[in-house]
Amino acid sequence: MGYGRSDHDAHVARSAVRASLPREEVFKQRVLNPEMDPRGLTVRESRDSAEHPNSLGVMFWIDETGSMCEIPENLAKHTLPHFVGDLMKVEPDAQVFFGAIGDATTGEASPLQVGQFESSDELMDKWLTAVHLVRGGGGNAGESYDLAMYVAARHTAMDCFEKRGRKGYFFLCGDEPHLGSVKKREIKQLIGTDIPKDIPIVEIVRELKRTFHPFFLIPDPDRAHRVERIWRELFGDNVITLAVPEDTGVVSAILIGLTEGHLADMQSVKAKLESDFGRKGQERDRVLRAVEAYAVSIGRAGQGERPSSTNSRPYGNSRP
Repeated sequence: MGYGRSDHDAHVARSAVRASLPREEVFKQRVLNPEMDPRGLTVRESRDSAEHPNSLGVMFWIDETGSMCEIPENLAKHTLPHFVGDLMKVEPDAQVFFGAIGDATTGEASPLQVGQFESSDELMDKWLTAVHLVRGGGGNAGESYDLAMYVAARHTAMDCFEKRGRKGYFFLCGDEPHLGSVKKREIKQLIGTDIPKDIPIVEIVRELKRTFHPFFLIPDPDRAHRVERIWRELFGDNVITLAVPEDTGVVSAILIGLTEGHLADMQSVKAKLESDFGRKGQERDRVLRAVEAYAVSIGRAGQGERPSSTNSRPYGNSRP
């Protein structure tokens, strides 16, 4: 998958039509969409094409439980065109996949939903708005984020990695702890695949990191206080606390730009935010704070590689 191009103006217009609609009119699925049903899943593919000869797979996973529903709603109504536009400014051959996770341990109806890698804005819209917002969750120690990692690690095929040895990007947006393992029983029930035994979470993360740069995005500092520590044990400085959920798209684009070396340091990030993304003042500074610790960790902070005092705190480090 991954054919077609993104039309920013058309995408903005389509989102504007949805902006005043209630959530139920935008996300009309009341059951799992058959096209996103993971049963029988083999692979989701990100492939080169004449339009995108240097494709880069970008997986974006949404937590569709009750406490996180504003994220897909905000994307669909307001920020998805800007997320895609921002991403294309640093990676023009990006192919974006939307998927969703819930809580398989509580018997939720649609705990794993898988889209396709796409380059067309219309098809990205299709998969995002096809998500069944169950709005469940709760009642246990976390959500089934492990299922998203499992799909990315074992059920994706990307030309960026297979042809060029270039890792894709895995963004998981959530506000709960992860669970301890990928459950053999859940994989059989949801996908139909037999795995020999449960997979410890650290093992599936190790597999994920072989082909992806994984990031866990926390929507705001209030939620970070509950979950950032446990996620840092898995992802280290690839745990990013946003100042506000609306920054999800631009922060993701900047993280890719830093990792790929398109953005050499924080001064380059600042210039990019101002010139290409139209972010100035507080909007610019809160994005800089969100990505600064990561830039330091990969040697791209510049000016002595030291984070500001705002970012020196170990948890909840992206307060506006």
